[in-house]
Amino acid sequence: MEVCSSKYDAIISIRKAVNTDLPRIMKIYELARSYMRKNGNPNQWKNNFPSKGLLLDDINKGNLYVITADSKIHAVFAFIIGEDPTYTYIENGTWLSDTPYGTLHRIAGDGKIKGIFTIVTEFCEQKINHLRVDTHQDNQVMQHLICKNGFKKCGIIYVDDGTPRIAYERL
Repeated sequence: MEVCSSKYDAIISIRKAVNTDLPRIMKIYELARSYMRKNGNPNQWKNNFPSKGLLLDDINKGNLYVITADSKIHAVFAFIIGEDPTYTYIENGTWLSDTPYGTLHRIAGDGKIKGIFTIVTEFCEQKINHLRVDTHQDNQVMQHLICKNGFKKCGIIYVDDGTPRIAYERL
């Protein structure tokens, strides 16, 4: 998908990630972890999460995407259509719908392109208009972006390591 818009100040392309993208993808996640630590979110994506193995698995399954401009990767995200086991149990709320959905995970950018979260949601809703996403309670920046893009807070879910995440949905 190519987006040409003055609101992004560049011609943006989104494509599935390939193995040769991995060094740049790892660098973007390193930048994102540093940004989160500096902005009041020291607990999310600890221990060099996401791991190289997880990212390779996402690539091999066709679930990892990169956002490019001027032939350079500036952002990365995972997008998975279908049931997410993490979202089976939700507490302190309910999902808005049980229809098929897509889940946004591990969204990160290098800071060079503004509006990455909006670009990601616009791309994903072209594939399925029912979206879910979650974030850490310390990630105030992401919570703001999620709500700004029309998602509704639905409750609390727990990720694989047992830590809680605020869960959101958009129909």
